[in-house]
Amino acid sequence: MPDCEIVIEGSDGKYLVTAIGDIFEGLTAVKRQQIVYQILNEHIVSGVIHAVTMRLMTEKERNAS
Repeated sequence: MPDCEIVIEGSDGKYLVTAIGDIFEGLTAVKRQQIVYQILNEHIVSGVIHAVTMRLMTEKERNAS
């Protein structure tokens, strides 16, 4: 995902994905997740990834918290 700060934590098929970028501006939580799932879907289908928790926000949202 261009211009995003991405941190992935976890192991054994269970991961936390934190992505921060303006790509998420104006999108609902579901639309944000769909962007990430498009990237991860191949690995989910193969069984490499079993569970994903996502923290997806814009730079502005990160600075507000």
